[in-house]
Amino acid sequence: MQTHDKLFIPGPVEVSEKTWAAFTLPLIGHRSEDFKNLYSAIHPGLQRLFGTKQPVFLSTSSAWGVMEASIRNLGDRGVLCCMCGAFSDKWFDVAKRSGKNAEALQVDWGKHIDPKAVDRQLATGKFDTVTLTHSETSTGVMNPLEEICSVLAKYPNVALIVDTVSSFSGVKIDMDALGIDVMLTGAQKALALPPGFALFAVSEKAFARAEKIPNRGFYFDFLEFKKEQAQWMTPSTP
Repeated sequence: MQTHDKLFIPGPVEVSEKTWAAFTLPLIGHRSEDFKNLYSAIHPGLQRLFGTKQPVFLSTSSAWGVMEASIRNLGDRGVLCCMCGAFSDKWFDVAKRSGKNAEALQVDWGKHIDPKAVDRQLATGKFDTVTLTHSETSTGVMNPLEEICSVLAKYPNVALIVDTVSSFSGVKIDMDALGIDVMLTGAQKALALPPGFALFAVSEKAFARAEKIPNRGFYFDFLEFKKEQAQWMTPSTP
């Protein structure tokens, strides 16, 4: 491996020589048995990392692609965006640009989202979707995920989307036990892979919601991911 300046930033992180060597191997067809066997082989490990029995999907996009997809697939009546830093704040902009009725639950940078404030907002009945960044990279704040999930449990018709980009596989998260509806991450942080690749899992409640949402598009349609994953494939060339 060539001598280079090592990365000491939140992400992308330094990638190992072993990982780079894997990128020198010949390509395989994305509709081939080799690909299906590879996907099925890694899938149980991905489910363990996500803490879910749901299928785990592979997306050739940044995590932001899946974040926008989550808004487009689930946002219906109102989206509550929990904002505490540069990345969580972007959820609000994404929701607005996606044509959704969104409101901000904003706290000062450096502070975490208050579960009681989430409860007060959801009690208004205005929202059916909540966005949350678990670990806000820009400030280093980790939001109280378990406590916020306990609040969401009181509102079974509200879907919770959680960005775990800078906490995934570094902090144990049990998606199913916590009742998370979409859990998403990128490859370029604790997984120590090159950027440009995202992983996510979707609850059955979220799939049911997506079926009723018009204009989901194709590339990021959760139902397309579900259909293709059942055959150990992806909707498009990964």
